[in-house]
Amino acid sequence: MSATIIDGKAAAEKVRAGLAERVLRLKQKGIVPGLAVILVGDNPASQIYVRNKARACENTGIHSRVERMPENTTQEQLHAMIREINGDPAIHALLVQLPLPGHLNEAEALRQILPAKDADGFTLANAGALLTGTKGVLPCTPRGIIELLKGAGVPLQGAHAAVIGRSNIVGKPTALLLLRENATVTVCHSRTRDLASVVSKADIVVAAVGRPGFVTADMIKPGAAVIDVGINRLGDGRLAGDVDFDRVRETAGWITPVPGGVGPVTIAMLLANAVEAAEAYAR
Repeated sequence: MSATIIDGKAAAEKVRAGLAERVLRLKQKGIVPGLAVILVGDNPASQIYVRNKARACENTGIHSRVERMPENTTQEQLHAMIREINGDPAIHALLVQLPLPGHLNEAEALRQILPAKDADGFTLANAGALLTGTKGVLPCTPRGIIELLKGAGVPLQGAHAAVIGRSNIVGKPTALLLLRENATVTVCHSRTRDLASVVSKADIVVAAVGRPGFVTADMIKPGAAVIDVGINRLGDGRLAGDVDFDRVRETAGWITPVPGGVGPVTIAMLLANAVEAAEAYAR
């Protein structure tokens, strides 16, 4: 029996519909939520991501500001742009599109963003809030993963979750959010011994390693929920996730596709962060 496909596009549309109502209420108070994106250089994937974010803002009634800076932008020029947007009252949330060109220090750039305007939840203040369970901005992809699991009716409390990947952007914060939901979490990585055996015991598997087809059917417990965060471009131009979708779907209970799974709901969570920042400003 094939797994239930978790439709990220439908989940994102539901989130955006709720956000549009909240945006309308803010506009009735004279506040238009504003989201700014700083894009440095000409990375093709980043160009697509930024266009998608701007289009999603437009469709939800959020003001979108995109600042495109050349590849040879200096660290100080980038910091100056961030500080300028920090001070713009029309912008309630800001993100620096990653990755930055190699000569720029991403950590130093993120430190310039005001925590209250941190659309991605990447600043140290918001990362610390997540770690300690206090109020802060949640990172978009991990927040979207929880949204997908809950929306699909996957039991979280008491479940054993295996998160494959320990990045600061996806792996670690996803593990922390699953802990908030009272799951028991194992974080797996390149040094995990007998990774397949560890993952095969999990009720929930989150794959975020950046290797196409890395998670195979023999690694999945029958009936498990499998969330595929990977977006890998194959030699023939097709997109593929970190999960061997066609085979794993025959074992899993739930599975996200690539594309159309985590990606759309990640953008929806970005919009949610922007609206919540505007609501906080309105109070």
